[in-house]
Amino acid sequence: MTDSIEITIAYYTKKGQDILGTVNNRTNLTADEIIHFGEEMAIIEYKLTALEVAKEN
Repeated sequence: MTDSIEITIAYYTKKGQDILGTVNNRTNLTADEIIHFGEEMAIIEYKLTALEVAKEN
């Protein structure tokens, strides 16, 4: 079970890095895009937190 949690953590970490890379490399983001990316990052961070808790238990 721990292996699948580690794989999932790696997956969501990569997804978060991809979003940050997109936001940091673009200079013409609209407010809607910023909000969208922020919401996506919040979801990813929530999932990562839950996975870290599951890994500890």
